[in-house]
Amino acid sequence: MQIETLFPLIVLLMAASAFAGVLAGLFGVGGGIVLVPVFFFVLNGLGYETPMLMQVCLATSLASIIVTSMRSVHAHNKKGAVDWQILRAWAPGIVAGAIVGVLIATRLRSEWLTVIFGVLAGSVGLYLAFGRDSWRLGSTMPGGAGRAVLSPTVGFLSVLMGIGGGSFGVPLMTLYSVPMHRAVATAAGFGLLIAVPSVVGFVLTPVADAPPWTIGAVNLPALVIAISMTLITTPWGARMAHALPARVLRRIFAVFILIVAARMLWQVI
Repeated sequence: MQIETLFPLIVLLMAASAFAGVLAGLFGVGGGIVLVPVFFFVLNGLGYETPMLMQVCLATSLASIIVTSMRSVHAHNKKGAVDWQILRAWAPGIVAGAIVGVLIATRLRSEWLTVIFGVLAGSVGLYLAFGRDSWRLGSTMPGGAGRAVLSPTVGFLSVLMGIGGGSFGVPLMTLYSVPMHRAVATAAGFGLLIAVPSVVGFVLTPVADAPPWTIGAVNLPALVIAISMTLITTPWGARMAHALPARVLRRIFAVFILIVAARMLWQVI
């Protein structure tokens, strides 16, 4: 790979990783909703077209989310915004769903995972764009059978997209009357619960014709660049989250997700 081609791709990855860190702190999304399409574009640009390329992108994104989510939870917790009761109660189901998600994701082709990413991201974006603040499914987060169904669903769908818990956790918690800023902070913890077991599974997944320095499905160079940038920028996003009105936070999140979803679906077409 010639340096004039490689250098812009590295710069793009660094810039996108920095932006992902800001989003991780701002929305509790773990940055994956930015990193997955960027990893896909960068690795495609480098000429790697393995049928499991999307798995590499998901796995590498989730590996970076381990660090990003820890940083985000720490930043939010200093402001007292993390709801630890919700986090503890939902942890077992989220972890179980994440494990099932890895088992499914490792058996799908990149094209299917790309379509899944685009459709799910678009659905979340549309809800955030057009959903009303008055919409409620309940006054408190569900327990019992409701939690038993919803918690693994959050983990499962998040792994199929290579994202943290914010994209599904934030809308879900707001529907159950959790204030937006508290939902964002707690969703950062969801991301950690999703990422750790899924990365273990992806590391044990062999990928034929993977990019160099890939362990299982996790690409180390992309991971190092992503982590180095998100460690710097995640606290910036957390500070912004507590400075912005909840309505503005929601609209910004919606527009961004819709743009990313459209781009990924266009890639498949």
